Amino acid sequence: MIKISREFKTGIVVMIVVALFVWGFNYLKGHNLFDGPSNSYFTEYNNVQGLNTASAVTINGKEVGKVINITFNDNLEKRGQLIVEFSVENDFSFSKQSIAKIYSASLMGGKSLAIIPSYEGEIAVPGDYLNGEIESDMFSSMGEKLNPLQAKLESVIVSADSLLVHVNSVIDSESRNYIKASIEKMHATMINLERATKNADLLITDNRQKLHTSISNVETITENFSKLSDTLVNANIGSLVKKIEYTISNLQGVTEGINNGEGTLGKLVKDDTMYINLTNATKELEELLRDMKLHPKRFVHFSLFGKKEKKYKAE
Repeated sequence: MIKISREFKTGIVVMIVVALFVWGFNYLKGHNLFDGPSNSYFTEYNNVQGLNTASAVTINGKEVGKVINITFNDNLEKRGQLIVEFSVENDFSFSKQSIAKIYSASLMGGKSLAIIPSYEGEIAVPGDYLNGEIESDMFSSMGEKLNPLQAKLESVIVSADSLLVHVNSVIDSESRNYIKASIEKMHATMINLERATKNADLLITDNRQKLHTSISNVETITENFSKLSDTLVNANIGSLVKKIEYTISNLQGVTEGINNGEGTLGKLVKDDTMYINLTNATKELEELLRDMKLHPKRFVHFSLFGKKEKKYKAE
């Protein structure tokens, strides 16, 4: 039986410890020494949102690699941007149009890198750069929405504070007293309005019977008007209207005849000769009546015994 020395055993233990240390160190960096050869790809971000080396790389939810390294870009035009190197330990093929998206792997805030594969265009080879995107989680999206609101709210508060300062500087003690007096008058007006409302309620309560009677009278009047309207509707209004129209038409014809000098009345209105004749006849009749009044014996001869009538002699 071969006897193994203590030194040999110690050397073997040391080698195993060193191997485990190297494997663990590379595993933490995203390299798995027991896996086959991996393919490294790159992508760029302005902010990695807490993505770390050794974070998982997934395709369609399946872990296919690790984040190997995160460094700043040395290009002066892209100063501050971060270059993320990740490995894909799989022969899965995807095109250069695929997207490397950072997303939240859990509610605790851990970040992972997901490859959104695209199969159109040229196939990606190790060393190629993929387009990078960041998926907003619930908290970051809420923060993005609340930040503008917070800024607006702060602006409103500052404006309100400035307004109050200006108001205080403009309103002096006399103006404050005037405002106070106005408020007191407004309060007194409200009290009077309340009293008037109560008085109106009492008035309505006391005269409720009278109001009821008035409303009943109004209803009766309305019914009477309705009956009158029915009577007028049922009456032969059409015939009455026709008669009125006929009368108006005849009156209009008579008026036109008078205006045209037709008939006695028309001649009297339009013909001056008839008017003059009537005037002369009236004068002669008036003279005859005057002569009869002054000399009645000339016109009336009365004899009880049949005396012979004397001839009239002109005086």
